[in-house]
Amino acid sequence: CCCGSSCTPEAMAQAETAKKSAGVKVLGSGCAKCHALEDATRKALEELGMDSTIDHVTDFAQIAAYGVMTTPALVVDGKVVSYGKVLKKDEAKALIQKIRG
Repeated sequence: CCCGSSCTPEAMAQAETAKKSAGVKVLGSGCAKCHALEDATRKALEELGMDSTIDHVTDFAQIAAYGVMTTPALVVDGKVVSYGKVLKKDEAKALIQKIRG
């Protein structure tokens, strides 16, 4: 498993609960690429006039619950919309608009 042996039943249950919550999340270890994706996404949300609160998920069990193996990843309202690359602001904006209409 990719969660570093932290995938106890309790950890997996918490990860599933967190996965179901709406909002925007960046999944990743907290590296420079993860922060770059978070910054681009925040700017995209601001341009769209949406709440720019972003949860940064670093827990490997929670990341694994989304089926993500390559980070950084962007999740919008429970759906993984991008993984394995740093999106530019306009790319993030287009994906957010696609999910939220």
